[in-house]
Amino acid sequence: MAAVVATLAVWAATCKANDGPLPPPPAPTLDVGVDQRTTPGTAVSLTARVAPPGANPSSYRWIMAWGDASVDSGNVGSAGMITLSHTYAAVGRYALSLTGRASTGVTANDTATAIVQALGTPQVLIGAGDIAECALPHAQRTAAMIDTISGSVFTLGDNAYPKATATDYTNCYAPTWGAFKKRTRPAPGNHEYQEYTHDTTADGYFGYFGVAAGTPPVGAYSYDLGSWHIIVLNSSFEESVAAGRALSRNHQLAWLRNDLTAHPAHCTLAMWHHPRFSSGTAHGNDTLQQPFWRTLYDANADVILVGHEHNYERFAPQTADGTLDNARGIREFVVGTGGGGYDSLDAAKVGQVGNSEIGAMEHGVLKLTLLDGSYHWEFLQTLPPVHAAFSDSGTASCH
Repeated sequence: MAAVVATLAVWAATCKANDGPLPPPPAPTLDVGVDQRTTPGTAVSLTARVAPPGANPSSYRWIMAWGDASVDSGNVGSAGMITLSHTYAAVGRYALSLTGRASTGVTANDTATAIVQALGTPQVLIGAGDIAECALPHAQRTAAMIDTISGSVFTLGDNAYPKATATDYTNCYAPTWGAFKKRTRPAPGNHEYQEYTHDTTADGYFGYFGVAAGTPPVGAYSYDLGSWHIIVLNSSFEESVAAGRALSRNHQLAWLRNDLTAHPAHCTLAMWHHPRFSSGTAHGNDTLQQPFWRTLYDANADVILVGHEHNYERFAPQTADGTLDNARGIREFVVGTGGGGYDSLDAAKVGQVGNSEIGAMEHGVLKLTLLDGSYHWEFLQTLPPVHAAFSDSGTASCH
């Protein structure tokens, strides 16, 4: 702490000496992102925001306390962002504290937690898509389930209804799933791009989740969770011609190939919003997502999570064209069950056609336990059931 105080004192003297006639910079906008999970001896990396968009980065400095008596400090990079890394020596929970200071002397702070676990510790990934609708009680119930389970949280898009505006996130999402924002890795859906006609900004989504959502307007990103590599893509390129340009599928495919090459993990999971395969009657199969699937299949990926259809469905491992492939196929889970109403499933297809294995029109969350070389899934239904009691669980190995 003495080092932090001394550094801030030097900043104050430097900033005072460099005062000039230019308008004062705005206050720092601190966003250190989500909680980090790593193992002893493995570097944890994060990207954080210090300066507001458009501000002169040279007007800001930062200092990071890593919670293990280590402190780093420095200048702010372009676009007001910084990228940091740190290695912990021992298992434990460490409090991260990032402080930014403008040349005026105004400071701001944001915090997160670094969770350092022994190598091989099972990792929990839990969540759903199609979540928070203020007029319905279901998001409160799914949030209550997640609140009792430690681990990383995912969303699969359409996180706040009706149009995922800043107001929708404040009024509908924040009071429910916002309780675990610091451990949430989000994905956007089509409703995130409905605030304006031909919307390409998703500014409600990116404004709420900040650096955790990636770089606007696409927001594709990846991270490691234990021995697994997790990828988040944006499937809303299909929502309009303008969205197709701004969220280019081809650009995402190029990024995806590079990411898969850079992270040749034994187990890989990807998620986005629109399902390649679905027995739902509202949307059904979406062939526009086939190139994502094919690229992941070629890289031996294992699991795909999607939403959009407000129901739950699990498919057998298959190829991008729907051919059953128990050796190298990818298993898809449709988990549009976070709280935003219901979409019907075609009873003639679920469990019978197109490699569908099981499905239900219920609310709940999917809990994945990620192990070295395998995974366990469990659908947790909210109670009381809306239609009928339902459960689904199982275990599978990675390719």
